[in-house]
Amino acid sequence: MNYAYEIRRQVEAAPRAALPAVASALWKAFGEGHLSEAEAEALSGLIEARQLSGIERSAEQVENRTGSPRSRAGTRPRTDASMERRRRWAASGRLPPGLAARFTLAEQAVLAVVAVEVAKRGRCALAIGAVAALAGVSETSVRRALREARTLGLITVDERRLSRFRSDTNLVAIIDRAWTAWLRLARRSTGLGGGCQTRQGTNTPVPYLVNSGGRNPKKGCRQAASDLADKARSEIRGAGRTGRAMR
Repeated sequence: MNYAYEIRRQVEAAPRAALPAVASALWKAFGEGHLSEAEAEALSGLIEARQLSGIERSAEQVENRTGSPRSRAGTRPRTDASMERRRRWAASGRLPPGLAARFTLAEQAVLAVVAVEVAKRGRCALAIGAVAALAGVSETSVRRALREARTLGLITVDERRLSRFRSDTNLVAIIDRAWTAWLRLARRSTGLGGGCQTRQGTNTPVPYLVNSGGRNPKKGCRQAASDLADKARSEIRGAGRTGRAMR
């Protein structure tokens, strides 16, 4: 069974109300290994395009009435540089291996960017577009990664609504204990400076001079001869005292 072809056919044929069920089947097939990451990303983008088609048509109608131009810039990066950024972030080790295995490469890159911001500032306040640009992924991948991490209880997302129609960037905090401990360990390892440690000596007292020459100084010829003469005189005096004592 060609899962990619079958899911694509369902995406194209299903009504918009049934697309969430198709998306659930997509990620289930990806988790079971029936789809590659590239296929899952492409099908996810197709589902998103179907879901946003009605919104885009409404926006086009508003544009036709007002005459204001509308941006056509896409959000899905296709360049080699973006793919390199994605792989580099995913391989940066900001997630424990057990958690990283639950996410795709794009989602790992997103969560790595969030982890760096949280490690620096306590919370991540970057906009969705900024995270997508840094991680080299689409904004859809950012939303999906945050939604999945929130569902798993790894993060909290606080919405900052300024008014009825305006909102500030969301605040993302990491609450998973294993993840926070992993980030602390990574920070501590980075602070060691590559593993080269400076050894400091101890102030252990030494009862004698380290230099052996200080303990056994060499004597000159005259001093050695003088010592021999003194020794001989001492022996003669000792012999004389012994002889007198015997008499």
